[in-house]
Amino acid sequence: MPDLDNGAGPERGGQRHFVAPPDEVEVLATDVVVDSGVPTSIWRDAWRQLRRNPIFVVAALLIAFVLIVVIWPGLFTDQDPRYCNGDFSMDPRGAGHPFGFDKQGCDIYARTVYGARASVLAGVGATALFLLVGGTLGALAGFYGGLLDSIVSRVAEVFYAIPLMLAAIVLMQLLDSRTIWTVIVILASFTWPQAARIARSAVIQAKNSDYVTAAQALGVSRIQTLLRHVLPNAAGPLIVVTTLWLGVFIVTEATLSYLGVGLPRTVVSWGADIASGQKEIRTSAILFYPATALALTVLSFIMLGDAVRDALDPKARKR
Repeated sequence: MPDLDNGAGPERGGQRHFVAPPDEVEVLATDVVVDSGVPTSIWRDAWRQLRRNPIFVVAALLIAFVLIVVIWPGLFTDQDPRYCNGDFSMDPRGAGHPFGFDKQGCDIYARTVYGARASVLAGVGATALFLLVGGTLGALAGFYGGLLDSIVSRVAEVFYAIPLMLAAIVLMQLLDSRTIWTVIVILASFTWPQAARIARSAVIQAKNSDYVTAAQALGVSRIQTLLRHVLPNAAGPLIVVTTLWLGVFIVTEATLSYLGVGLPRTVVSWGADIASGQKEIRTSAILFYPATALALTVLSFIMLGDAVRDALDPKARKR
């Protein structure tokens, strides 16, 4: 046996092989495995990217501000938006009235602040019903398939053929009493197939994954597999389309009010104020204030939807 006390191995062709002692071997940084202890997921990666996206930050701040205005409008004005005094008709801006008065003598700033409530509540309510009905039917149809899938698909195709604005105008004109809930139900009734289609395709893609097969092999029931494994991994596309449709619903409600078939005139809304201000567009900027508030609100939701879509799309995610 060769003498290995000096780290020398056997001689080979006049050469000797030396083995360095273990305590003298330098461990390079590439040899070190860093374990963070927290497994990564698509949601954690998406949130990390969203926090670094300036578009998402700006959109989130704008939406937060709009929600504060909707919930606590009294923080921004102490004027009654329904109180009008003809003596102040078309008066310019003054102390406590930064936007001046309209032709009826109503405070434009107060009406702009309180008008956010009707428009945003109608949009949020329609989006919630849109997501609940369309997402549920689409997820069940995509997961179970068969007769249920055929029925949901055929019914959705019928609603696809009906234009949203045309159906909303016709139905709103037929109703004697129009409220925010009426607008919410009508908007969601003709748009739920959009959510159903997205949910169905996402669930079909997710249910064919290996982790779903493993869960079923372990004896997990179908409903538990749907709720615990399929839906969390199929929710990304549905969240994106929901944020985009929220802005569409707000615009649609304002359009219906502008046309006079939306909320009644007793309800303060941006659409009604835009319709009232168009008559004075050549002599006054009354139209500018509610229109700008509506545009910024819708733009913030569109920006939010685009940022969420990029964060949840693996192909668009920056490495």
